Amino acid sequence: MSEEQRTEEQRTEDLGFARVDLDRARRTGDPEVVYGAGKTPEQVVAILRTLHERHPDRAVLATRLSEEAMAYVASALPEAEVHAVARSATLGPLPEPRGTVAVLSAGTSDAPVAAEAALSVRVHGAGVDLVQDVGVAGLHRLLAVRDRLEDADCLIVVAGMEGALPSVVGGLTGVPLVAVPTSVGYGASFGGLSALLGMLNSCAPGVTVVNIDNGYGAGVFAARVARAAGPRR
Repeated sequence: MSEEQRTEEQRTEDLGFARVDLDRARRTGDPEVVYGAGKTPEQVVAILRTLHERHPDRAVLATRLSEEAMAYVASALPEAEVHAVARSATLGPLPEPRGTVAVLSAGTSDAPVAAEAALSVRVHGAGVDLVQDVGVAGLHRLLAVRDRLEDADCLIVVAGMEGALPSVVGGLTGVPLVAVPTSVGYGASFGGLSALLGMLNSCAPGVTVVNIDNGYGAGVFAARVARAAGPRR
């Protein structure tokens, strides 16, 4: 076996149905994550176990789990923690948080995506301040928590319908902001496309946007910003 082949074996593990990336943390500073949609419960558990055995010092995250997968993870890996609202599971210790990300959700229907974002932030090394149900239909709710926005190192703003909340928040504060459109809304919301386009066309400067329902992607971005943030004045 060549040195190159040995190195490749150290960086991946072939489970037959998946080639598990064991080297992501070294390359990017962030651990590999299991995207659970489309995988069987047995496959989810096998990948979680493999990653945890190789990196027992940090949490492994599995997202977008079905009810069956969450139940199987809880049964097969009693040491894992299942996060029902986020439709996710973690295995291993969460890192000590550095910096803070405020996760704002417009409404209760956005809770699963907001919870996925918040959990992703914690797994990727930042603290979380979860601010729920502060949508534009009642702006007094948002104004009542304005001080919490300023205290954060990064903001995640989750909204469906017309996706207006990130623009409003972006006009109130200069804290780095990533917007997450959700597939919440009536027919003309087109499964989140209306919110996505609204956020991409935001009048507020500095609004960064991820894909529809992508709480995980927003969480990774925001955690990196928060971890890198200098001391706040």
